[in-house]
Amino acid sequence: MKFYVGVTDNSWFDFLSKREPEEVNFWRPKNQNKFRAIGRGDLFLFKLHSPLNFIVGGGFLLKHEFLPLNLVWDTFGLNNGVPTVEVLERKILTRRTHETRHQPVGCTILVEPFFWPKSDWIPIPEDWSTNLVTGKTYDTTQSTGKVLWTNVQERLISGVGITGPKVSEDPPGDRFGQPHLVSPRLGQGAFRIAVTGAYGKRCAVTAERTLPALATSHIRPYSKLGPHQINNGMLLRSDIHNLFDSGYLTVSLDYRVEVSSRIKSEFANGRHYYALHGQKLSVIPQRDDEKPDKVQLEWHHNNCYQG
Repeated sequence: MKFYVGVTDNSWFDFLSKREPEEVNFWRPKNQNKFRAIGRGDLFLFKLHSPLNFIVGGGFLLKHEFLPLNLVWDTFGLNNGVPTVEVLERKILTRRTHETRHQPVGCTILVEPFFWPKSDWIPIPEDWSTNLVTGKTYDTTQSTGKVLWTNVQERLISGVGITGPKVSEDPPGDRFGQPHLVSPRLGQGAFRIAVTGAYGKRCAVTAERTLPALATSHIRPYSKLGPHQINNGMLLRSDIHNLFDSGYLTVSLDYRVEVSSRIKSEFANGRHYYALHGQKLSVIPQRDDEKPDKVQLEWHHNNCYQG
């Protein structure tokens, strides 16, 4: 099993460790390459800056995205590890050149984060180089990674500093067995970014790409026991989103748009929207587990749609 140790801003860690959030944005000020060191659901650990050469907590990777600053703040707010959007902007811009000032922010989104008390901090591995500025990948099949994973595993199994997933040993007593993680829950921000990425930052109905004009919609609302899961969400242009949430528009089980006749009867309008009626969704996620869930679509049709 691979996991990652990322060099972490000390003030970011201190700020978030007092909040105990359900998700965090491990952003980097410079526009670097997309983070691909580990995969979705893998463990990402926090290592503080020297002289605090300790591993102090972590989280579970959802995904990495490049996002505009305003969306980063609107989505994660204080879970960016700073008190205001002005502080976030200042931290980013002071580490960029003039040419890169307005480029998107690289966001490594972690769910179910945990922050260990100082008594449980883990000293960095012996092979950690002082020249590392971003982080390092470890593998539990190799000696150093195996030792580090043992220390991490003990804390996760006991639940030290953690309110989310824990791991169990397989088989019992096998200290180096593959961990079984409780499937990390997505918070509202992680849900929004995960759905945005699944739809390629395009509206499912119109394929509109202007990100500020797009909104993430639950198929079954969270207030109605709908889960924060990618297959319970769609990325929609804001006006389509409002119609969908209000029940004037729905999506059939074969992923076709249905527009209610009540738009015309109630508003004497809707020609633009009726042109969409019967059309197949313009954008459908590639992964089967991210496509709109048909159980949730049926719920929306039966409980929300005003056909």
